[in-house]
Amino acid sequence: MPLSKWELLRGHDASCPSCGAENDVRLFPAALARAAAPQAETALEGEAACFDHPAKRAVAVCRHCGRFVCGLCAIELGDGVSCPTCLVKPRSKQPQANSAEARMLYDTWTLTIPFALLIFWPLTVLSAPAALALTVMKWKQPLSLVRRNRWRFVAGLGLSLAQGGLWLWLGWYLVAKARAGA
Repeated sequence: MPLSKWELLRGHDASCPSCGAENDVRLFPAALARAAAPQAETALEGEAACFDHPAKRAVAVCRHCGRFVCGLCAIELGDGVSCPTCLVKPRSKQPQANSAEARMLYDTWTLTIPFALLIFWPLTVLSAPAALALTVMKWKQPLSLVRRNRWRFVAGLGLSLAQGGLWLWLGWYLVAKARAGA
């Protein structure tokens, strides 16, 4: 049963309102102080504004969805600041704000595959199909968080096709040599 404030203000002893039992209470002074409501300042032109209150200046970013929040909406938890919307949503359905911190660099893989397979040279026969597949499937996907262009796709595809051409030539040569010897 909660104790009334006047009981708590008397000192260390407080009586339970339902049973009358005496309780030894030690209370932090801040528990009885009036909490000041968080103030949200008006956003000036060019400043980030709160997602829910467009006229209020943003003071934090929600760690779950990445929305800007004002002082009224910012809910500080042990793991960072959350917005009211994310606080209500179940954790499994929350998008992650930092989900794009790293991307697979398929253009670099397309360029690396022909060279990496040179270590095991018989596997270079796989580099042309692998580079072609990566180029076709990932050409329109965002490359990186930093500005890049697609020259790695083109260079990797060229190297892989050259390797594939050399394998075709080797196959043709061996077949022609076998026919000439027979």
